[in-house]
Amino acid sequence: MAEKPTLVWFRDDLRVADHPALDAAVSRGRPVVALYVLDETGDGIRAPGAAARWWLHHSLVAHRDALAALGIPLVLRRGEARRVVPEVVAETGAGAVTWNRRYSPARRIDADLKRTLRESGLEVHSFPGDVLAEPQDVRTGSGTPYKVFTPFWNGLRGHEVRPAIGIPDAVAARANTPDSDDLDDWGLLPTHPDWAGGLRRVWTPGEEAARARLDEFAAEVLDDYGDRDLPAVDATSRLSPRLRWGEVSPVQVWHRIRGARSDHADGFLRELGWREFFRHTLFHQPELAARNLRPAFDAFPWEAPDEAELDAWRRGRTGIPLVDAGMRELWDTGVMHNRVRMSAASFLVKNLLIDWRVGEQWFWDTLVDADEASNPGNWQWVAGSGQDAAPYFRIFNPERQAARFDPDGAYLARWIPELGTDAYPDPIVDLGETRARALAAYETISRR
Repeated sequence: MAEKPTLVWFRDDLRVADHPALDAAVSRGRPVVALYVLDETGDGIRAPGAAARWWLHHSLVAHRDALAALGIPLVLRRGEARRVVPEVVAETGAGAVTWNRRYSPARRIDADLKRTLRESGLEVHSFPGDVLAEPQDVRTGSGTPYKVFTPFWNGLRGHEVRPAIGIPDAVAARANTPDSDDLDDWGLLPTHPDWAGGLRRVWTPGEEAARARLDEFAAEVLDDYGDRDLPAVDATSRLSPRLRWGEVSPVQVWHRIRGARSDHADGFLRELGWREFFRHTLFHQPELAARNLRPAFDAFPWEAPDEAELDAWRRGRTGIPLVDAGMRELWDTGVMHNRVRMSAASFLVKNLLIDWRVGEQWFWDTLVDADEASNPGNWQWVAGSGQDAAPYFRIFNPERQAARFDPDGAYLARWIPELGTDAYPDPIVDLGETRARALAAYETISRR
């Protein structure tokens, strides 16, 4: 009698190294089948934006090859996971299902599936996901979730991060593989028009490229991390999309950077801590992308978006060079330097008085590293509506930011070649006047 295979359900964890659920499945000594479900409509699901879909396509191609090298087929299915996972369990005759945990609202799906599959007689095991510590394990002295980053970071640093797991051995026994969707039929890649030329030029998705970038950053770039606020300098990790899709885990990054002999290791790990902070925040505040975490901002007098101004912001045609350079970098490469992101976001929320959720949705659609925790978390930080946010009256002046962090104009020149000519537009707003308007708007809720 053939052994019942183990089904490993992959989500935003497209790797074979340091994958607890995969490692556990292989350790059972039975055939293994991998499953990826493109669920865009399930309870708590936020479907990926256009740039993220491009990355997902190519990451799945690489992941399929990596699994095949271990003797594990990857089955692709599109539909709601509550229906698809039990279907594939039945088709494979699986006796066990494993997955790494999610910390987003979609974890409700996982809880329901774990219960129903166990009631059907299957073994179901979940394992730590894309965090350094489980949200339940990092709490204040009174047992409540942290709302302020610095004490959270101190608590996280006191938590022992589990060791990274290696790549499992190849599976000897082969399972019968059910039908799989054709990835090309999912339409994840843009065609008419094909706007992904910049993404192809800048990025190579996949676990192998992710591990190579982590090694390169730790060995060659980390010593320059002190210049990370300079957008013209290659001093950042460029790991954010790798982490977003789980091509490399935060545990792998943590241990690799801690082992690097660099004065900037602690500074980078603190940034990794911010990523962790937003994941824990999302776990406890599942409406992070939709609701102000500070209720006072529910009464903020946002203005109805002026479509011309909003379009100018999106296209990098505001006449404010640092904002425009960042928005053009975003459109071309799918990322934007973090220092510039703060200025571009502040300009939309405070100089244009447009609700932060409008900007968050645009970034969700155009960032290859947009995830459900960091994207809204960072927007609420800039807007002042988050739990541990920059105060609303901290309004970034993009001209001063450019003078300080791009003093020779190299970043601006790269993304705005027409700067200084008649082809570049005049500013759509006056920075001083709109700053005063923003502060006056804030006063209407600060007195409440």
